[in-house]
Amino acid sequence: MKKAIKIFACLAAASVLFGCAKKDDSKVVKLGHFPNISHAQALIAHQLSRQGKGWFESRLGDGITIEWRVYNAGPSAMESMLSGDLDITYVGPSPALNAYAKTDGKDIRILAGSADGGAALLVNPKLGIKEPKDFKGKKIGTPQLGNTQDVACRAWLIKNGMKVSLTSGDAHVIATPNPEQLPLFKSGALDAVWTVEPWVTRLELDGGAKSFLEQKDTVTTVLVSNVKNINERKELIKKFIAAHDELTKWILENPEEAQKLAHAELEALTGGKISMDLIKSAWKRLIFTTKQNPEELQNFMNFAYECGFLKSKPDLKNLFYKE
Repeated sequence: MKKAIKIFACLAAASVLFGCAKKDDSKVVKLGHFPNISHAQALIAHQLSRQGKGWFESRLGDGITIEWRVYNAGPSAMESMLSGDLDITYVGPSPALNAYAKTDGKDIRILAGSADGGAALLVNPKLGIKEPKDFKGKKIGTPQLGNTQDVACRAWLIKNGMKVSLTSGDAHVIATPNPEQLPLFKSGALDAVWTVEPWVTRLELDGGAKSFLEQKDTVTTVLVSNVKNINERKELIKKFIAAHDELTKWILENPEEAQKLAHAELEALTGGKISMDLIKSAWKRLIFTTKQNPEELQNFMNFAYECGFLKSKPDLKNLFYKE
């Protein structure tokens, strides 16, 4: 009897040990993105993960799993990356540059391009806004303080003679999460919105907004990691970039199937019904690419500096990943 009790105790202890065993972090990639069409590669891959057909998982091999993390805008994602809670993320260029500057160029690296275009400044047509000076006193929503569209909005206002600070100015730039922009715009709490797809098209179709300015060729989304992850997982990073390149090529060759997958994932993430017409319309504004664009990134750095998000302009020579 005593022997049986001893065996049972040993088995119980073993089960506790195995039950409490930590997950092998070397086999996990914490991957971030936003619920935006401009993050199409991530939306499609996330949806395929849900279907058990993981795009990245099958190409990274060696038992790698993806832990998906969804953010509303770039600053939140970059905070997670700097804290070590995120390995790779799709993100706008401005938050990536800001994080790079905060670490004196020692941490953040852009692995590849992802999408260009797809952002716009939309206005209430009833307000008679026809030129930049008409934005004086107006309330303009942007996704998050310091995100790519927020910086672009402030830089454009400053360029056109407006005095704009982080909290006040001739025009009022108000950080407004993308899902909240439409009801606030319809109620008149916002006079204009500078945002990115699919929210641009949603404001047009459901809010009666009119496009005042479109960013057709600007860098909208890039693929980013941190130096620690790159140094410790060199082969995995190479495989991930190759998988991202392959997925981008597939999207360009199979737009209809790509749109269906992105649509399904957006509905899963937002918990609501999203029109397929919205997806198709938003898709037309975007250019999916893997190319890095140093010149445009330098422009974003200059904008962030002019807007007061950066105290100095760091050298971008180390920003771009090199094998």
